[in-house]
Amino acid sequence: MSILVTLCTYNEVENLRELLPLLLDLRPDLQILVIDDNSPDGTGQLVEQLRLREPRLHVLHRPGKLGLGTAMTAGFQFGIRQNYKLLVNMDADFSHPVHTIPELIAACEHCDVAIASRYIPGGGVLGWTRGRKLMSRLINMWARLLLGLTCQDNSGSFRCYRMELLRRIDWSKAIARGYAIPEEVLFRCRKVGARMQEVPFFFDDRRYGVTKINFRESLSAVLTILRLGLRRLLHRD
Repeated sequence: MSILVTLCTYNEVENLRELLPLLLDLRPDLQILVIDDNSPDGTGQLVEQLRLREPRLHVLHRPGKLGLGTAMTAGFQFGIRQNYKLLVNMDADFSHPVHTIPELIAACEHCDVAIASRYIPGGGVLGWTRGRKLMSRLINMWARLLLGLTCQDNSGSFRCYRMELLRRIDWSKAIARGYAIPEEVLFRCRKVGARMQEVPFFFDDRRYGVTKINFRESLSAVLTILRLGLRRLLHRD
C-alpha cells in the first residue's frame, strides 16, 4: 500500500523541521507532499534541501498565497496522478497529532473517508478561546444545515481518503479558495456516495508560528458554504 501525506504550508519552517522526520518514521510506504505558497520564511527551501537525501519527500512550489482550497485540491490531483492508494491531509503546525494517522489509515479499511473528529466522544480541543470554540461549532452546524452533511466535525482538515474515491470527483468544480474547503470536500465526497467514519482526536493549538484563521477568513467560509448550499438546492452542482 502506498500512502501520501499532504501538507499545505505558508510560513511553517520551524514546524516542518520537527514534523517531517516524525512522519517519515511512521511507515516505509508513506510519502509526503508539501504544497508551499512561496513562504517568505524559507519553508519551500527547507523542503528542497531535505528532499536531496529523502526520496519519499516531494514539494510543490506555488507562486504566492493562493488559498488553502486550491492547495488542498492540488494535493489531491498529485495523489491521483501518482496512483497512491490513500491520502492523508493534515495541518503542518502540530495541531494534528502524528500518532492519530495510523488510526485513520486503519479506519479506511472500512470506509472511504476517515475523519479525525474533535466533536465525538473521546475528542476535543486544547488551547482555544471560547470565541473560537463557538465559531467552530457554528460553522459545523451551518455546514450540516446547508450541505446535508451528517458528521459532527466537517470543518477540520485532518482526514484520510481512499484515492479511488477522490478519482470519482471533478475537482475543477471546487469553488472554495479558503477555509471552506474541508466542508466542500465532504460535500463532494457525499455526492459520489462516500462512506465516512469519524475517529476521535484532541486538537492542540499550533507549536510554532501564528494561525492564519481570522474573522475575514471565517466570514468567507460562511459565505462559500451558503453558495454551495444554494447550488445544492437549485441542483446546479
